Amino acid sequence: MAIVLTRIDQRLIHGITVNDWNTRLKPKRFMVIDDEISNDDVVKGSMRMSKPAGTGMSIISTETAINNFKVGKYDNHDVFVIVKEPETLLKLEEAGVAFSDVNVGFLFAEGDRKPITNRISLNDKEIGDLKELSNRGKNVSFQYRPSDEQISLKTILSKLD
Repeated sequence: MAIVLTRIDQRLIHGITVNDWNTRLKPKRFMVIDDEISNDDVVKGSMRMSKPAGTGMSIISTETAINNFKVGKYDNHDVFVIVKEPETLLKLEEAGVAFSDVNVGFLFAEGDRKPITNRISLNDKEIGDLKELSNRGKNVSFQYRPSDEQISLKTILSKLD
């Protein structure tokens, strides 16, 4: 199993992920991990319609993802994991799911989130979760499209001080 990238993007599946990132990563499977959406057949159906030809798409809960990775269900797949928030990636990491790169793509400016870049807003918990992922050896960076400059978590955190 090779997770080619884990991405935090509240929009999950959209043009940037299925076109730009698909072209760069060439995954065999898109994996949306979200406890709420995994139970919404209407949303899941519309997401599946957008998947690129020749790829699979799983839209599953965190628990199902962990179980599937543990039993080796994706051992022969290059998987592009997409989640809505950093906390989901912490749960995967704590369960022993192996990944190295965390890409932060798009998080709406809503609730108690503070704008960080023009496409990313974070609250204190999300900042703490990203720091924890970095402390656990994950390469956390901010990049909307593959052609955009990659900004490190360290650079982002220095702007918050």
